Amino acid sequence: MPIEEDGASTAVGRRRRSWTRDEKRQIVEESLEPGVSIAEVARRHDLNANQLFAWRRQMGIRSSASDVLTSILPVTIESEPSTPENGGFVTTSQMEIVLAEGDRIIVWSDVEVAALSRVLKALSRR
Repeated sequence: MPIEEDGASTAVGRRRRSWTRDEKRQIVEESLEPGVSIAEVARRHDLNANQLFAWRRQMGIRSSASDVLTSILPVTIESEPSTPENGGFVTTSQMEIVLAEGDRIIVWSDVEVAALSRVLKALSRR
């Protein structure tokens, strides 16, 4: 990897992007809005989220617990209505997951745990 004048290394063919103090301040302020995802702000500005966290620290902004932890949402467990054994109905358990943004995922008891994990992980990166 080539070494630049300031001692930082960059990949071949990549240019190091520089940000003005005002641009950094604007991006950091955007990341402080309630309910905003730091990862989303970083992606929108073609920036690594770790860099955004570093700028926030440089500006004296400390992450609160709500920035670091995902908030816990209320869960409601409802029993299925009982059906007659000989009624020909097949009962299956299902779970409805409502994400903070309002998206809903409904899965049944036979869902593959690995598949559900991949879906939830992909959604958490948005």
